[in-house]
Amino acid sequence: MRDTSPLREDLQATLDARRDLGPDYEPALVDSLVERLDATIAARVAAELHLRGMPSPKQRASGSAMVPIALGSMAIGIPLTAIASTSGPVAIVATWIAIVAINMASAMVIMRRP
Repeated sequence: MRDTSPLREDLQATLDARRDLGPDYEPALVDSLVERLDATIAARVAAELHLRGMPSPKQRASGSAMVPIALGSMAIGIPLTAIASTSGPVAIVATWIAIVAINMASAMVIMRRP
C-alpha cells in the first residue's frame, strides 16, 4: 500500500487553515490543495510510466509535435526549390537555410514547453 501520509497532512493542514482563516479563504485553500494533489498524481503517473519503460506524456508530445512541422517543411520546400531554381543555386541555398532556421526555431519552442 502506498504511503498517503503526505496527502493526509496536506488535507489536514488545509482544513486547519480553513478553520483558522474562515470561509473567505476557502476558494484559495481549495485551489492550493488541488494544485498539490495534481502535482502528486502527476509524479505518481510519471514514476509508474518510468517503471514500465514508457515515455512520459511530455516526451511523447514533443516528438509528435515536430511531425507536422517536418512534413510541412518538405511540402513547402519542394515548390520553393523549384521557384528558387529559376534564380540560381544561391537562391536554392538561401531557401533551404530559411527552412532549416524555421524548423530549428520551432523545435526550440516545442522543447521549451512545460
